[in-house]
Amino acid sequence: MLQDAVSRFNQRFPKVALIILLTLPFANLVYLGLHDDLSADPVEYVLHYTGIWALRLLLLTLAITPLRQLFGAPVLIRFRRILGIATWVYATLHFAVYLSLDLQFDFAHLWQDILKRPYITVGFLAWLLMTPLALTSSNRAVRALGRRWKKLHRLIYLITLLACLHFIWLVKADLFEPLIYTAIALLLLFYRLVKASR
Repeated sequence: MLQDAVSRFNQRFPKVALIILLTLPFANLVYLGLHDDLSADPVEYVLHYTGIWALRLLLLTLAITPLRQLFGAPVLIRFRRILGIATWVYATLHFAVYLSLDLQFDFAHLWQDILKRPYITVGFLAWLLMTPLALTSSNRAVRALGRRWKKLHRLIYLITLLACLHFIWLVKADLFEPLIYTAIALLLLFYRLVKASR
């Protein structure tokens, strides 16, 4: 009985610890907001903050398979689903801040931005494609979709490229930061291409 309890604890603790870690960026954002420390343009700051964390977590999710294979650590696969859902949560926060605080829920303006601003077009498309991945991340969805589940979740590669493009087109001037993230994304995708070709 005790051994079963210890075994369940050992299985669940790493996941719970990861979930707590993933809430820390949001907790930090709340702390900064409560202390009025969100820079001179709070909306822009929150937009960038949530967007950059969504991109970081997306790349970390994409890195799970290479890290698992390179370091012989199959246990890492247990954390990929949590990271993927966290990515979608931060991306959704990013979109929600843009829609609510920036556009004041002006859906006509949103539609115009999607049609006329390429960086918003690709960013919105990345979030849209990410949503079905989050909704089908449960074991039940995996069983129900069968082989189609893996095909659907390969959209993460396209989503990653769209997210990087969104960042590059958004920044326009100082491209150092978005190009660093893009280089990491291309390296992770290149690794998969090499593995697939072998």
